Amino acid sequence: MPSYTPVQKSAIQQFAAVTDAKDSVAAKTLKSHNWNLDHALDAYYNAKSNKSGSNESSGTQNLDRLFNHYRDIDGNKSEEADIIGVEGCIKYFADLGVALDEPVILLILAELNAPTMGEVSRQGFTDYWRRSGVSACPKGEPNQGLVFATKLTYNFVHKNYSAAEIQSQKAQLPSLRTALATRQDSFKATYKHTFKLALVPSQRSISLETALDYWRLLLTAPSLAWNTPTTPWLDWFVEFLETKWKKGVSKDMWEQTGVFVLKCLEDEDMGWWSEDGAWPGVLDEFVGFVKEKRSTAVAGEEGKAGGGMEL
Repeated sequence: MPSYTPVQKSAIQQFAAVTDAKDSVAAKTLKSHNWNLDHALDAYYNAKSNKSGSNESSGTQNLDRLFNHYRDIDGNKSEEADIIGVEGCIKYFADLGVALDEPVILLILAELNAPTMGEVSRQGFTDYWRRSGVSACPKGEPNQGLVFATKLTYNFVHKNYSAAEIQSQKAQLPSLRTALATRQDSFKATYKHTFKLALVPSQRSISLETALDYWRLLLTAPSLAWNTPTTPWLDWFVEFLETKWKKGVSKDMWEQTGVFVLKCLEDEDMGWWSEDGAWPGVLDEFVGFVKEKRSTAVAGEEGKAGGGMEL
């Protein structure tokens, strides 16, 4: 390897780290631009953009670099471990401005097709955000992706990564935050995927405690609130499970409960309910619990109405 000064070696390492290029390519590009790192990066991405000939390719490169930043936080720099791990996920959501106890985090992980609560794959990350349009350059501004990439890599190099670099993703958050409560398709997809996130590897069910935590998160505003004018469904469901049900929660029980929730919100009088329906036994029992609660409430109201003193 040719002899380089310490400054030049550092530039080569930084160039290679943010572009995944070989040291020889990094050295050649830097040398042709008088060892100016910014100019070399600009030229490198210009060449790649021109070679690809498409804004979509440039946008995908932006997403790849963004992914690499969070992946590298966990030290997963090898292609064999091409995932964002727990620490990277925490930093990513912090940069997005999403708290870890917000229900929208479950929606985002579902959209990213995350295999577990603390992992995000490159394919899931790039596929979703590309579909959302955040990686594409606006028409008439073919170099915007390149400008973004150069600025992004500059910040990577100087360890000054800022949440401002993912404004295009943050701009999606207002609509994502309301989607669980207003879009049934989003709620259904997120609810179904949450079981996968909660499941411990090699297990077929999740603990009741874990299920209750996720139900509280998914079935309380600002997500879809499982309450109707006369029935506090979620509170009664939690009370029922904690007093009458001590088993784990299977995939079937989880998914059928999601269907049950939507049915209750459509018709709290349960005109759709049938004892001959193919519901899990636990939900049959819960319906009986609800009817008993309602009968007790009605009897109490009648007692109050007729409880006046006679003179």
